[in-house]
Amino acid sequence: MAAPEAWRARSCWFCEVAAAKTMEATSREAAPAKSSASGPSAPPALFELCGRAVSAHMGVLESGVWALPGPILQSILPLLNIYYLERIEETALKKGLSTQAIWRRLWDELMKTRPSSLESVTCWRAKFMEAFFSHVLRGTIDVSSDRRLCDQRFSPLLHSSRHVRQLTICNMLQGATELVAEPNRRVLETLASSLHTLKFRHLLFSDVAAQQSLRQLLHQLIHHGAVSQVSLYSWPVPESALFILILTMSAGLWQPGPGGPPCRLCGEASRGRAPSRDEGSLLLGSRRPRRDAAERCAAALMASRRKSEAKQTARAAPATRVTRRSIQETLAAGSTDPKKELHPPATSCEALSTKRPPSAPATTSSASSSSTSSSKRGPASSASQPKPLKRFKRAAGKKGARTRQGSGAESEDLYDFVFIVAGEKEDGEEMEIGEVACGALDGSDPSCLGLPALEASQRFRSISTLELFTVPLSTEAALTLCHLLSSWVSLESLTLSYNGLGSNIFRLLDSLRALSGQAGCRLRALHLSDLFSPLPILELTRAIVRALPLLRILSIRVDHPSQRDNPSAPGNAGPPSHIIGDEEIPENCLEQLEMGFPRGAQPAPLLCSVLKASGSLQQLSLDSATFASPQDFGLVLQTLKEYNSTLKRLSFHDMNLADCQSEVLFLLQNLTLQEITFSFCRLFEKRPAQFLPEMVAAMKGNSTLKGLRLPGNRLGNAGLLALADVFSDDSSSSLCQLDISSNCIKPDGLLEFAKRLERWGRGAFGHLRLFQNWLDQDAVTAREAIRRLRATCHVVSDSWDSSQAFADYVSTM
Repeated sequence: MAAPEAWRARSCWFCEVAAAKTMEATSREAAPAKSSASGPSAPPALFELCGRAVSAHMGVLESGVWALPGPILQSILPLLNIYYLERIEETALKKGLSTQAIWRRLWDELMKTRPSSLESVTCWRAKFMEAFFSHVLRGTIDVSSDRRLCDQRFSPLLHSSRHVRQLTICNMLQGATELVAEPNRRVLETLASSLHTLKFRHLLFSDVAAQQSLRQLLHQLIHHGAVSQVSLYSWPVPESALFILILTMSAGLWQPGPGGPPCRLCGEASRGRAPSRDEGSLLLGSRRPRRDAAERCAAALMASRRKSEAKQTARAAPATRVTRRSIQETLAAGSTDPKKELHPPATSCEALSTKRPPSAPATTSSASSSSTSSSKRGPASSASQPKPLKRFKRAAGKKGARTRQGSGAESEDLYDFVFIVAGEKEDGEEMEIGEVACGALDGSDPSCLGLPALEASQRFRSISTLELFTVPLSTEAALTLCHLLSSWVSLESLTLSYNGLGSNIFRLLDSLRALSGQAGCRLRALHLSDLFSPLPILELTRAIVRALPLLRILSIRVDHPSQRDNPSAPGNAGPPSHIIGDEEIPENCLEQLEMGFPRGAQPAPLLCSVLKASGSLQQLSLDSATFASPQDFGLVLQTLKEYNSTLKRLSFHDMNLADCQSEVLFLLQNLTLQEITFSFCRLFEKRPAQFLPEMVAAMKGNSTLKGLRLPGNRLGNAGLLALADVFSDDSSSSLCQLDISSNCIKPDGLLEFAKRLERWGRGAFGHLRLFQNWLDQDAVTAREAIRRLRATCHVVSDSWDSSQAFADYVSTM
C-alpha cells in the first residue's frame, strides 16, 4: 500500500502546483485569446496548460517531476525544452518511456532536413544534439527564437557537447577560435573525451589567428583526446601551411605556435624547460638558416624538368657548395636576400620566376639573443609563394607590416618544423645544392628536400584513420605526407581519393614500404583512387601488394588509362626499377580487393599473379574490367578456383559478359562462393532462351550460394519467371537474397512470379530488391504482387517513374 499512497501523494502535489500555475498562465493568455477568439485553433486543454507551467519552472520542480508516475510523465515530456528532456532521459527509460519520437519531431521541426536514406539513425537524441552543437558553434541557429532551445540555466554548447561524436569544420575554420577560448574550456574538455571523427570541408584561406586556434584545438582533441579519424573533403586549392599543420598534428607531432600559450595538459615539467640538443634539430633552431618552402618546391619542379641537363652539368663542372657558416656570415653582414646567393642565376630567375617585395624589418629570435646571425633575418612572407598561397598573402597583407611579419613567422615556423634536416653535426657541414635539386625528383629519401628524421622527435598520440577526398596534393604536400607516413605506425586506414598524385605515387609507395618495415605497423586498409596514374592499374596493384604484405583491405581505382611520360622528354626516366618488376609477388594477407579499371583490355596474367599471392582473399570486386578474350576471363576464374579457396563474395560491375556465358555457369557451380554480383554485365544479351535454363539448373544444384544480385541485366518478365524455378520443390538452392533491380520487370510478370512462389509453398527466403523497374505501368497489379511477395520475403522497392527515366535515356543518346 505504500507505493500507491506515494503515487497518489505525488499526483496531488503535481495537481496543486499545476493548478496554481494554470491560473497564472490562463490570466496571461486571456487577452490574446479574446482578440483571436474567431481563430480556428481551440484553447489548450487544462492538462496542457499545467504541463506548460511545470516545464517553465523545471528549475524548481525538476526532482518532483522525475518522481511522477509514468503516465503523467509521458504527457509532460513533449512540453519540456531540450535541456530537461535530455536530463530526464535516464529516468524515463527506467519508467519504460521512450523519447525517440519526441527527438525525431524536434529534428523535423527545428533542423528541417531529412536524413539520408542510407543513414540508419539509432538514437535521435544523439543525432539532434550533435547537429544542434554544430549549428550553435557556427552561429547558424538562434536559440532565442524557440522556447524549446532557450534556457538561461544551461549553456547550449556545454550541454550538447557530450553527444558529439563527429565534428565538421568548414570554410574559414569557423568555430575553432570559439572552442579554444577560455569561456568554453569545459566544452573543449568534454569534446576531447567524446569526439572521435574530425572532418574538414570546403576549407578556404585562413589568417594566422585562426591557424593558431586550430593548432591548439587539434592538440587537445588529438594529442590529449579521443579523435581517431581526420577527413578532408573538397579542398580545390589547398593552403600549404594549413594543410601541413593538419597533417603534422594528425601524425602526433606538436610544436607550439609563436607567442601561443603553453599547453596546460602537457605537464608543468615540459612547459618552461629549454629544448635539448636533439630537440633543437626538430624545433626551431635559432642558429639554423631557414629555406623558404616555395623555394624548395620550385627547385624540385625545376629539377623535374631538367634532370638530364642537371646530370650533365654535374659531370662537367663542380656543383656549387654552400656551408651553413657562410650563410650565417652573409646574414650577419646584413644581406636582405640570402637566398639569391644560394643559387646560380638560372635557379633564382628561371626556376623560381618570382620577384621579392621590399624586405620587412628583421625579427629578433627569442631562442638565442646573443647570436647575431640568428637574431636578424627577413620574414618568410617576403619570399615567393606557390600559387595556392597568393590569395592568402593578399588577405593577410591588408593588416599592415606587423601582420605580414606575423604571417611569415607562422608559415616559416611551421615549415621549419617539418622541413629541417635532423641531426646536424657541425656548423661547417656542407650541402650540395645541385644534388638536392636532382635528388628531390627521383630519390626515394624525403630528406633530400630537408625533411627531418622523425624517429628522434617527440611524439604525442596520433590518429588511426586519415582520409583525403578531392584534395590536390602539390609536390611539397605530397613529400610531407610521404615523409610522415614512413613512420606513422599507428595509422590503420588510409584513403587518398582524387588527389592528383601523378609521379608522386612512387614516393608514396616508397614511404609505404618504409612504414611496412617499422615495428608495430598497423596499416591494414588502403583506399586509392585517381583520374590518372603513371602506372597501369595492375602494375600499381602489384607494387602496393609488394610494399604492404600485411594489408587486409585494398581498394584501388583509376578512371582513365595510364599515360606514361614520354621517355624522350627531358627529366623523365620512367618509374624506378624497384617499383615495378617481373619477380613473383610474395604471399600477402589480403582479405578484400576492390579494383576499378579504366578503358582498355587488361592483361589477365598480371591480375592472376595478384590473386595467386592472395590466398586469404575473401571478397573480390572488379569494376569495368575488360579482357582481350573470354579465355582470359576464364583464366582469371580458374585462378580463383585453384588459389582462392576462401573466397566468399565475388562482384562484377559494368563488364560485358555476353560472350562469357560458359564462364558465368562455371562461377555458379562454385561451391565455395556465398554471394555473386553481376551488375550491368549484359548477361542475357545473347542466347537468353538457351542460357537462362542452364543458369537456373546450375543455381538449383548449388547449396552454398546465399545471395545473387543481377541489377541492370534486362532480365524482363520472361527471365524473372525462369528464375522462379530456382525456388521449386526439387531445388537444393539455399538462395535467400535476390536483387533484380533495373531489369525491365513489369507488374504482370512480378505478379506471376509471386504466384509461383506461393504455389511451391516456399517459406520466407530473405530479401528481394525491386528498385527501378517498370512497376508504375499498372499500380494496382504492382501493389497486389508486392502484397503476395511480402508473405514469403522482405520486399524493398521504390516509386520510380519509368517514363521519365526513358526520356532521360533518350536525351543522352
